[in-house]
Amino acid sequence: MAVNLVNVENVSKVYGTRALLDGVSLGVSEGDRIGVVGRNGDGKTTLIRMLAKLEDADTGRVTHSGGLRMGVLTQHDSLDPAATVRHEVIRDLADHEWAGNAKIRDVLTGLFGGLDLPGFPQGLDTVIGPLSGGERRRIALAKLLIDDQDLIVLDEPTNHLDVEGISWLARHLRERRSALVCVTHDRWFLDQVCTRMWDVQRGAVHEYEGGYSDYVFARAERERIAATEETKRQNLVRKELAWLRRGAPARTSKPRFRVEAANELIADVPPPRDSSELMKFASSRLGRTVFDLEDVTVQAGPKVLLKHITWHLGPGDRIGLVGVNGAGKTSLLRALADAARSEGEAQPAAGKVVVGRTVKLAYLSQEVVELDPALRVLEAVQQVRERVDLGKGREMTAGQLCETFGFNKDKQWTPVGDLSGGERRRLQILRLLMDEPNVLFLDEPTNDLDIETLTQLEDLLDGWPGSMIVISHDRFFVERTTDRVFALLGDTALRMLPRGIDEYIERRKRMEEAAAAASAPASAQKSGAGNAGDPENAGKPEKSAADQRAAKKELQKIERQLDKFAERESKLHAQIADNATDFGKVAKLDAELRELAGEREELELRWLELAEDA
Repeated sequence: MAVNLVNVENVSKVYGTRALLDGVSLGVSEGDRIGVVGRNGDGKTTLIRMLAKLEDADTGRVTHSGGLRMGVLTQHDSLDPAATVRHEVIRDLADHEWAGNAKIRDVLTGLFGGLDLPGFPQGLDTVIGPLSGGERRRIALAKLLIDDQDLIVLDEPTNHLDVEGISWLARHLRERRSALVCVTHDRWFLDQVCTRMWDVQRGAVHEYEGGYSDYVFARAERERIAATEETKRQNLVRKELAWLRRGAPARTSKPRFRVEAANELIADVPPPRDSSELMKFASSRLGRTVFDLEDVTVQAGPKVLLKHITWHLGPGDRIGLVGVNGAGKTSLLRALADAARSEGEAQPAAGKVVVGRTVKLAYLSQEVVELDPALRVLEAVQQVRERVDLGKGREMTAGQLCETFGFNKDKQWTPVGDLSGGERRRLQILRLLMDEPNVLFLDEPTNDLDIETLTQLEDLLDGWPGSMIVISHDRFFVERTTDRVFALLGDTALRMLPRGIDEYIERRKRMEEAAAAASAPASAQKSGAGNAGDPENAGKPEKSAADQRAAKKELQKIERQLDKFAERESKLHAQIADNATDFGKVAKLDAELRELAGEREELELRWLELAEDA
């Protein structure tokens, strides 16, 4: 029988006149993996701080089992700024001791990319004081994970981690024996790691069995049975459930419960997006040209980030952009934005960016635009426009859009200076959408947003007609809002990934293995030991530099062809929709579509072969 580690009994907490938690009773047992969700400001962080006895409850009590070993990651670290990374993480262990410890090696490699901490000026001997908040957070997480605990409590552990780091952390936590309580807005991470969910809402905590997907179903079912009046919110939950059940790859290997009930609940929910309809509308707003890159080179100071890039962003394209930190994702967006703002006058270091005449760009950067702190929320939105056209006959007033983004009527009259970081981020996105752009660049749009706001943003983007590029470490958001994924792997090239982020993780792993093999002792390479133990690669000649250049050139050619295939497929879908009553015409178009799909599949296979050579 599982031992109870923490008991929370009838706990309440009040701030000012607001009850964050009211008579909450919960427990954490051995082996529990609990995800905590809820809107910003509803008390998630307060709950776990009281759970860890970092904050006292007003009423009720929290008890820990005797000798409980607990590790806590808060949003503000307690690292000594004068200490080195070695002192905080490795402590007084000799090099041969920590280097021989498999757990320490795994944590350092997973969080920092190598045992020598590449990216830190002096590696393990780097002083902590001058480091950025993101670097300090990774150090605090590494310090926690290297120790052995009975219970780990994490507040937003995926902040400042890239896609690979989040994937590693999910695997690491699944393999640990410690119990876990975790606050995060990363839905993919919740589904990978958690087996129970706590939903903090209006002073109460609702418990659900299963990961995030199970929680979405259970919450939708509970609201349906309770005949809630929040129809709009209920429909959003059902739409997300439909996405989880139909649209995305399987999220976890955990068994799903009550599948028949889930399918019945979403039987009348349409697909998230009508792609062909949006493509037609986007084409009418944008024309044929949006952004065309011809042999472009992008630099950040003297450093070349991207070289000889030829790429096409067409009307209605929804692109996810992933890559290693520092590979040039943000720099690429800035180069395109500069060209758009200057109507093509500002050009990158080399090559040419052609911007469509009708392009109206909105660029959400990682920095929050400063607004007059005395302005009210509604006034800040009305400054841009009173009403917004969302396409397909949908129109919203500034006040209605504010409510969609979680600013109720009272909150709309709050001064901007009194908003939290997450609320300012929401307001920034709101103002961008009010300006009715037809091209969106979103650089880390999920920062500081709670899950409920994220689902509302996704719902709004589902019907938004235009071209879009999204940079995000939130894997769920990228898969949910985009149709294709491109990657920057740090080798100055831009690649399309037919299998999306799963393929990106696999490629990065192969690159790391190749780099490790290349750094092996030269004597081992000379002896031929590498091929001797690998019958699959034995006897294979090394690719020459000329072969690799040829492969890269053909890769870029295939990517352009695949872009054209996507355009042709979209046109065929639109023609099928226009001729729905002409069965002969539809059959002919359908045959053409199938033939096109076969050709595209062959091209994608060839692309994968060439990617290995390049």
